[in-house]
Amino acid sequence: MDELLPLASRIGELLKQRRETIAVAESSAGGLPRPAGTPGYRWVMDELLPLASRIGELLKQRRETIAVAESSAGGLLAASLLAVPGASAYFVAGAVVYTRQAREALLDISESAMTGLRSASEPYAMLLARTVRERHGTTWGLAETGASGPTGNRYGDAAGHTCLAIAGPLEAARTLETASADRVGNMYAFTAAALSLLLESLR
Repeated sequence: MDELLPLASRIGELLKQRRETIAVAESSAGGLPRPAGTPGYRWVMDELLPLASRIGELLKQRRETIAVAESSAGGLLAASLLAVPGASAYFVAGAVVYTRQAREALLDISESAMTGLRSASEPYAMLLARTVRERHGTTWGLAETGASGPTGNRYGDAAGHTCLAIAGPLEAARTLETASADRVGNMYAFTAAALSLLLESLR
C-alpha cells in the first residue's frame, strides 16, 4: 500500500482542484490499504482474512450467498470476502455507496424511500442491507455506513462512527464508535466489525 496511497492522494488532489468526480468499476482487483506503521499486508492477514475465511466456510457449508453495500469502509469489506479462495461460491455483489448518486444508481433507493432517514444511522444501514439483498437475490445482505475521518459528518457524528446491519434469515444492527480520527485505521475497524457481525449471524 506504500505505492498506492500516494497515488490515490495525488489523484484526489487533482480531482478536487479540477472539481471533477470519478466512478470506478472493478471485478477481481485486489489492493487492501493498511494502517500506518504496519508491515505490508500482515495486519490484513492477521485481522481480516481469518474472519473472512471462517465466513466463507460457513456460507459454503450452508450453501448461502451474500451481497454487500458499504460506504466508509471504501470497498474493504468486499475485498476481504473476495480475498478468500473460492469466494465465487457465495459472494454475489458488492457496492460502495458513497454518495446520494451512488445510492440511487446502484441500489435504486429513491429520495422518497429516505424520508425520515439519514445516512450513518442503524435504520439506514438496515435499509442498505435489505435492499442489496433483495436486488441480488442473496441469502444475506451486509451493510456499513459511517464517517471514517479525519473529520465527522454533517449529521454531527464524530470520525470513527459507523453503523452496521445484516439482513437475511435474521436481522441485526449495531453502532461502532472508535473515537479515532485515523481514516485508514477506521476503515479497517469498520470492516472488522462488519465481518464480526456477519460471523455472529451465521453461527
